[in-house]
Amino acid sequence: MSEFEVYALCYGRRTGYRGEHFLGYGKDSADRHPTAYYVWVAVSAEHTVVVDAGIRPERARQMDGLDYVEPVRLLAGLGIDPAAVDHVVLTHLHYDHCGTVADFPGARFVVQRSEMDYWTGPWAKRIERERWLLDDVVLGHLRDAPVDLVDGDAEVVPGIGVHLVGGHTAGMQVVRAGTAAGAVVLASDASHFYENIERDHPAPLLHSTTGVYAAFDRVKELAGTGLVVPGHDPEVLARYPPVADRIVRIA
Repeated sequence: MSEFEVYALCYGRRTGYRGEHFLGYGKDSADRHPTAYYVWVAVSAEHTVVVDAGIRPERARQMDGLDYVEPVRLLAGLGIDPAAVDHVVLTHLHYDHCGTVADFPGARFVVQRSEMDYWTGPWAKRIERERWLLDDVVLGHLRDAPVDLVDGDAEVVPGIGVHLVGGHTAGMQVVRAGTAAGAVVLASDASHFYENIERDHPAPLLHSTTGVYAAFDRVKELAGTGLVVPGHDPEVLARYPPVADRIVRIA
């Protein structure tokens, strides 16, 4: 099995409120609470796999208070040419995780079939209140790009697997990478912050409450004695060694 080096690239930062990030009203819901936005990359001798693709620049400019850098610029800081990326795993199809798919012309995209079906299937016209979470430009690109629609758990390349967990979205998937330090699970929005999974406290934006709890359990099972990396926690930048501005090496 190939061993990968895994990096977290923080392409955006903003400060919101705890009530936006944790389910249920609390006395601290109005407290300011920082969030970060990441893409991840796993590199081996044979493969370069990007996990999620961030926010499209045009949409980022519409977000108040967002400190934004295009993800491809951060990849360049690691010496990675986007055209050399062979796979892009989209953990789910929310706008902040798939906006720059067009920047990876040589990649195969990996999406759970249940995620694609949710946004394009028979219910699509009845979930208009959620459409702000989708970037229709992305769907247009994926219609013409090479896409692997997977059902459940699948190997992307040797050493990289995707695992359907649900909860946050209908087809939320996480990524497990084998590294010299053991398993690294990129939880993405299955756990936005360390606090979500460590205190069993879901985020408010979800497809199924019980599904979120099941996703917490599945992520822990997949990680074993390895590492869990949440999807939006600024703490990630403090826990791992920096290799460049906004970039840390997980393992």
